[in-house]
Amino acid sequence: MDHFLYRDGILYAEDVPLPDIAAAVGTPFYVYSTATLTRHYTVLKDALEGVENLVCFAMKSNSNQAVIAHLASLGAGMDVVSGGEYARAVAAGVPGERIVFSGVGKTAEEMRMALAGGIRQFNVESEPELQMLSAVATSMGKSAPITVRINPDVDAKTHEKISTGKYDDKFGIPISRAREVYAMAARLPGLEVVGIDVHIGSQLTDLAPFELAYAKVVELTHQLRADGHSIRRLDLGGGLGIPYERSNTAPPLPIEYGDLIKRSVAELDVEVEIEPGRLISGNAGLLVASTIYVKHGEGRDFLILDAAMNDLLRPAIYGAWHDIIPVVEPAPGVVQTPYDVVGPVCESGDTFAKQRNLPPVAAGDLVAFRSAGAYGAVMASEYNTRPLIPEVLVKGDQFAVIRRRPTFDEIINRDTVPEWL
Repeated sequence: MDHFLYRDGILYAEDVPLPDIAAAVGTPFYVYSTATLTRHYTVLKDALEGVENLVCFAMKSNSNQAVIAHLASLGAGMDVVSGGEYARAVAAGVPGERIVFSGVGKTAEEMRMALAGGIRQFNVESEPELQMLSAVATSMGKSAPITVRINPDVDAKTHEKISTGKYDDKFGIPISRAREVYAMAARLPGLEVVGIDVHIGSQLTDLAPFELAYAKVVELTHQLRADGHSIRRLDLGGGLGIPYERSNTAPPLPIEYGDLIKRSVAELDVEVEIEPGRLISGNAGLLVASTIYVKHGEGRDFLILDAAMNDLLRPAIYGAWHDIIPVVEPAPGVVQTPYDVVGPVCESGDTFAKQRNLPPVAAGDLVAFRSAGAYGAVMASEYNTRPLIPEVLVKGDQFAVIRRRPTFDEIINRDTVPEWL
């Protein structure tokens, strides 16, 4: 469920008409619903009721300060994958004891930053990382709480570019070597083993891969405890999918996911962490764009928008689907027309959809991309010297710009021309 609905023929974000935002900030822009963010977080928390847990929002999906601060106010932790994301979380008021640091390439500088500022745990992904973290923590007189990320060799049955738990993916330690790596961690100074981490991929639409991976983690927990390790926390990652196409069968519900987790860990007496990203933010956001031209080509019509692949990259790199709807509700029974929906960037890959059936669209009409709250603004660039687009947060009948559009001068003035030119 989201809070983007038609009223009197106009698409609203909560209680704000989207044309009002467009008039105030220009197009294209991202808009997020506070009510939807709240609902999605709350549904996940409720699904885990009965087991000690922390829901850590995967900031890579949406790292705007306002979004982070709102989720933190609800009690969410944060899953970060870089020093920059760690700094964002801290700046938004998230305490260190609610920040989990993931990622395969943590640097010594990032480790020092997190140890100095406070950290719940590092999800360690390799033996060299264990050794570096041990050296950094020891040099600071600190003890670094860790889990080791296990690669369970489970096919998540998702897009190959967002699969993370097969043997040939770059993430984690092969589960076959877990016991020796945990023994190594126990020997190294400056490290405190607190649990196990696993994450098998993103946008999963079936619970079976989760169940298989979690069963392997439960078995490993028993083995590691028998080896003398204190396994009191399981980080079960994220990855439950969202419905990008409203006409499709919806992925499993959060309550079903929560029931699976509780069944899986019932015998262990552990704290559970999950790291949802798009499940919280994906359907809490829209990308709103304006039509520049309707171009009639050879055998097809092109809808040329002012949004482009640099604003929403997912269709270009994943072939991802986003429902595209008009901001002005079409009349009942209107005949739809197939369009290639494209942006103005000078790349053939700047295509959002091919032969997508839409109501007739004219220059100046607004359209909205659904399910754009995750992996939208965070993956944007200034390719073709196109400014990053505004992000807007709505709460009831209020809206605020939470990232403004930079001017061309601001973009250009970041460059430095050497004196010899």
